[in-house]
Amino acid sequence: MDAMDSTRVFVKDVKRLIIKGSGVFLYNSTTNDFGTAVVTRSDGRLALGRLGALCEQIKELNSQGYQVIVVTSGAVGVGRQRLRYRRLLNSSFADLQKPQVELDGKACAAVGQNNLMAVYDTLFSQLDVTSAQLLVTDNDFRDVAFRNQLTETVESLLALRVVPIFNENDAVSTRKAPYEDSSGIFWDNDSLAGLLALQLKADLLVLLSDVDGLYSGPPSDPRSKLIHTYVEKSHQGQITFGDKSRVGRGGMTAKVNSAVYASQAGIPVVITSGYAAGSILKVLKGERTGTLFHRDAHKWVQVKEIGAREMAVAARESSRRLQAMSSQDRKKILLDIADALETNEEIIKIENDADVKAAQLDGYEKSLISRLALKPGKISSLANSIRVLANMEEPIGCVLKRTEVADGLVLEKMSCPLGVLLIVFESRPDALVQIASLAIRSGNGLLLKGGKEANRSNAILHKVITEAIPDSVGKKLIGLVTSREEIPDLLKLDDVIDLVIPRGSNKLVSQIKESTKIPVLGHADGICHVYVDKSANMDTAKHIVLDAKVDYPAACNAMETLLVHKDLVQTSGLNMLVTELLSEGVTLYGGPRASALLKLPEAHSFHHEYNSMACTVEIVDDVHTAIDHIHQHGSAHTDCIIAEDLEVAELFLRQVDSAAVFHNASTRFCDGARFGLGAEVGISTSRIHARGPVGVEGLLTTRWILRGNGQVVNGDKGVTYTHKELNLQP
Repeated sequence: MDAMDSTRVFVKDVKRLIIKGSGVFLYNSTTNDFGTAVVTRSDGRLALGRLGALCEQIKELNSQGYQVIVVTSGAVGVGRQRLRYRRLLNSSFADLQKPQVELDGKACAAVGQNNLMAVYDTLFSQLDVTSAQLLVTDNDFRDVAFRNQLTETVESLLALRVVPIFNENDAVSTRKAPYEDSSGIFWDNDSLAGLLALQLKADLLVLLSDVDGLYSGPPSDPRSKLIHTYVEKSHQGQITFGDKSRVGRGGMTAKVNSAVYASQAGIPVVITSGYAAGSILKVLKGERTGTLFHRDAHKWVQVKEIGAREMAVAARESSRRLQAMSSQDRKKILLDIADALETNEEIIKIENDADVKAAQLDGYEKSLISRLALKPGKISSLANSIRVLANMEEPIGCVLKRTEVADGLVLEKMSCPLGVLLIVFESRPDALVQIASLAIRSGNGLLLKGGKEANRSNAILHKVITEAIPDSVGKKLIGLVTSREEIPDLLKLDDVIDLVIPRGSNKLVSQIKESTKIPVLGHADGICHVYVDKSANMDTAKHIVLDAKVDYPAACNAMETLLVHKDLVQTSGLNMLVTELLSEGVTLYGGPRASALLKLPEAHSFHHEYNSMACTVEIVDDVHTAIDHIHQHGSAHTDCIIAEDLEVAELFLRQVDSAAVFHNASTRFCDGARFGLGAEVGISTSRIHARGPVGVEGLLTTRWILRGNGQVVNGDKGVTYTHKELNLQP
């Protein structure tokens, strides 16, 4: 389930809602109208698939205890189609040659309403839901007694779990021009829905449309953007509406007017797509879908309407102020963050426990929950890692090379920050702390997007960290992206974001690589191998194999495949390793040779990352076969050989083409903190820029500083190039 957006938390208290929508099921219109534009197809017939999907959502809401009221439209459109067909059947050939008189709209309404309700009744009956028809006109609402009786009738129906279906009774309406007259109490079914929301004291009004919500311009214009929260002061007069509906009365303009009217009276309104699957259910889950109209929206605008570009630009500006600070001042920021984490450990733990509990209730995998949980001592460990990072040698502005280009002309190669980093990560809230501290140490701006399962943990950690950043730098140095809808916009900003680092599943990494021109640094899988050679000390092998798998099975540097030399089958070395793993609760799968010999279930693929207490075992002929297996099935992350034969070990270390290759040491050592980097933003299997655990150095680039005293090129006349290497210090 997607996380509840902070502006949509009010849906938790919704009990009674009005859905204005069946018009979405009438016509495949490309305009912004919803009403009649969505209950029929292009030939005027009912779009039963969309109408059925709406009824199924209403059934689901009804069974969950919601009181659902429907405002429908489309009767005139349905009736017109049927009366045209009837007139065709009753006409002679001569009649058809004459100019066709437009059908009377009220007659169309009378026929269409009957047909429309018959369809509703049939669909709801199949779902074991009872519906009721209520036809009203604007004149009815002038009568106080009528309004009171209407409320009483609806209350009785809702108490019996019946779904009331309202429609304007166009067949007997006394308005002479109902499609244009807006002088009445209501003038179309959108305004009727708003009026009923007030009269019946609804908690929410949902207006379904044939587009995703309200856009800043015509939805077909690629420059138009979906407005997630409507703020009248900001948006009124700035929105360009599309054409009026070709089949209904008001189009999007009518919806906005109705939404503003109801929201100002205290009833939240969401305009969303009637075409999208489960759109109403998503609204009631608090997802950031459609356009929200709310009386308090103006209070949220500064927080919620900051665009992706503005966020990235603010991070860059703050990073430049950070770079201008002295090394000691930057160090102090990190030390203050470490202290703040320990001071706020209790509240951080409360928020993290809430995330873990929610993930368990939602049925997330154990491996994800393991990565999500901040175990006892984790905050202290993170704080200490930040202190180590703070006390490291200053990384910014280091002269890496000095060269005398010519007499009096000195060139320096100097380290500098990359600029703005976008980190997209799943599950692990501790990653936020590590990444933020590395960004500050390296002088980079940072945008963070964590997984929805860690929303509360990420929010409190971000708050604690940014509050420790002085105003002279600005808290916007580290931005927290709260909605996944913002990610596509961020990935387009190759002019203001310099590097994307995804930390998560293969699917996440692949999607990001396919969606951006920004350089991407990271790894898709952590398929780590341990090869036990025939020369291995088996006691050493046992300890390394168990640690590589059992110490933290969900880590990307945990062993996923155990390769064993064929000679160890005869010496019982293989059986010993298998027995030890099984005794620790590890589920084993075999390759073709191991499964046949050990009676293990066969692994469906060697290229598989379990992230849990499970691994694959296979038998290989020798070190060359092991290397070939790793190159064919591995992910170039971390691979290890256990051997006493140093010649074999060196062959393995030289030829295995992975980011980290170990001899007689657990794969779990592949970690920025354990390598002495202080922390890491992730482990890269890329071959450009940074590889392996990426610490501060991986977040830096270089620039050239040339110091002269008036030299010019002038066709290289009179310039004697010396290109002499100088000491790093002048």
